Amino acid sequence: MGIKAAIEAFLPEVIGWRQDFHRHPELGFEVHRTAARVAELLRGFGCDVVETGIGRSGVVAVIHGRTQGRGIGLRADMDALPIFEVTGLAHASTVHGKMHACGHDGHTAMGLAAAKYLAMSRDFAGRAVMIFQPAEEDGGGAHAMIADGLMDRFGVDEVYGLHNIPGLDVGAFATRPGPIMAAADMFRLILTGRGGHAAQPHLALDTTMIAGQVLVALQSIVARNVDPLKPAVLTVATLATEGAGACVIPGRVVMTGTARSFEPQVQDLLEARLTEVVTGIAAAHGGAAEVEYLRDAPATVNAPAQTGYALAVAQEISASVDGDVTPVMVSEDFSDMLNARPGAFMFIGNGNSALLHHPEYEFNDAAIPYGAAWLAGMVVARG
Repeated sequence: MGIKAAIEAFLPEVIGWRQDFHRHPELGFEVHRTAARVAELLRGFGCDVVETGIGRSGVVAVIHGRTQGRGIGLRADMDALPIFEVTGLAHASTVHGKMHACGHDGHTAMGLAAAKYLAMSRDFAGRAVMIFQPAEEDGGGAHAMIADGLMDRFGVDEVYGLHNIPGLDVGAFATRPGPIMAAADMFRLILTGRGGHAAQPHLALDTTMIAGQVLVALQSIVARNVDPLKPAVLTVATLATEGAGACVIPGRVVMTGTARSFEPQVQDLLEARLTEVVTGIAAAHGGAAEVEYLRDAPATVNAPAQTGYALAVAQEISASVDGDVTPVMVSEDFSDMLNARPGAFMFIGNGNSALLHHPEYEFNDAAIPYGAAWLAGMVVARG
């Protein structure tokens, strides 16, 4: 019996786990109920090692194969989003203002299904290192687990992860060697001037006008500073003035946004030019600017050899495998794990569902056997 067929034999149980996680979403590092349930299940499978509290609230299990070999890390994220669910499903979120709108409940379920299969069969060499990560959405979870010794303590030699993608057929896989997701930089701009009455602008220093100039000028950075053959995105997402009222000139404006890129040189350029443009425009109008720039997650870059292994395993499971998918500008902190160890990140189809981070999104349980079989298959192929 193949791996996928073996997992399908206990699929109703896996769906039950997934829907339970969906009913009880947790955010960031505060995934205590989810992590406790994951650890309970892993112990019940007979994993050789189960440790909790890795990277604050992560869970790691180790399953030994029949012979010695590599340690293959398989990562699943556990956290949800601060979104109000409107699906109306019987297993909809029971926590007001929180939902699994990105499918991490499904990723966790697939990781558990892979762990159960591997613990039952033991038909592989080396060690399966099952990694259940908190705080992917806010970022920092992967870094925290690595800083807590994830790779060395548990002997991880290669690491693999996946994410569901709406619009891609259920059972389809897609990845590529090299950059597959962008680096995510976040910025906060604080513009200060002098507040006053809207009827007397000559006595004030209008930060709203400065903000307008900044908003337009920032769009020139990608258009006129970045090599047009190198992808980059710079978006101002929020603009908030201090004070309210049609007759009030605010003395302070705060703008936030994100910059996305694939190459470190472009990342450096975006940060430098953003700082120069914002401070220069503010100074030209007699105001001041403070720029806070955070490099949240590096680009997700698949190792070429490991990508080849990942595609080979996917081709054993599915007839629909794309080995040269177009990179996307969203980010993923699995990039930190790929910077620590060679590996690959795989997209798996979620079918015709609502988009990720949408209040009507629902993970497609039909994808579970494919994703779980791919995760377990990576251990069998690479252990």
